[in-house]
Amino acid sequence: MRILLFLMTNIAILVVVGIVFNLLGFSGILASNGVDLNLNALLVFCFLFGMTGSFISLMLSKWSAKRGMRASVIETPRNRQEEWLVQTVRQLADNAGIGMPEVAIFPSAAPNAFATGWNRNNALVAVSSGMLDNFKPEEVRAVMAHEVAHVANGDMITLTLIQGVVNTFVMFFARVIGHTIDRVVFKNERGLGIGYFLGTIVAEILLSILASTIVMWFSRFREYRADAGGADLAGKQNMIAALESLQRSMGIEDDLPGELTAFGIRSGRGSMISALFSSHPPLDKRIEALRAR
Repeated sequence: MRILLFLMTNIAILVVVGIVFNLLGFSGILASNGVDLNLNALLVFCFLFGMTGSFISLMLSKWSAKRGMRASVIETPRNRQEEWLVQTVRQLADNAGIGMPEVAIFPSAAPNAFATGWNRNNALVAVSSGMLDNFKPEEVRAVMAHEVAHVANGDMITLTLIQGVVNTFVMFFARVIGHTIDRVVFKNERGLGIGYFLGTIVAEILLSILASTIVMWFSRFREYRADAGGADLAGKQNMIAALESLQRSMGIEDDLPGELTAFGIRSGRGSMISALFSSHPPLDKRIEALRAR
């Protein structure tokens, strides 16, 4: 239902954008400069490609995460630690109102955890061996509550749909810019010339950089929501203690791959500019937000 609602919303956005372009005479302006583009057809084309890539990535997210992180799914607990972890996740999932996710452990000295999967009732939550070995049980429970909150909030689906919309408009405007450069600057009157390809490539790079700040802003926003959800499920003080422990462990190199970084709990350090492209807010700000609740 969530996917259907967001798809309908995104289609509505495309319809409104198409109507606005027609009302403003955008097609006529381009045509007067020799740019012969069917904007509506181009918009639909870019939407299909932009959304398809995002959804394929989402559908394969569990499979790729298991193999990329060498995560071992706990089907039958082999020891008391694994049994405790499965029972903890089951209790958290029940309290959050979602189906029992798969529970996995991945080998990594860096304390981290992530959640992924397109179905909130059949997701995957995984924790690193470094976190299990070095964090207190109540801190691990809080971290798993944070990941369960991500699943309950539908964050993986929402981020995928936002990425799909962003991809759509990056592709669309890059091709409009490339076509305009080809016709107006390079004076090409037939087919697609070198100006189109150069203009499209450069525009896609620049627009992608700009668009990524939008996606990362939402990613940071959802981290605050997941922290709040984790605090509700596992206790505010336990959630704060877990984030403080993460702060103390920041010297350990994180080996979570880029495509899963947005779904982990750790956040990196960086300058003010790099913070715009960070999937997580600084840990001290997350702790402050929890204390202010």
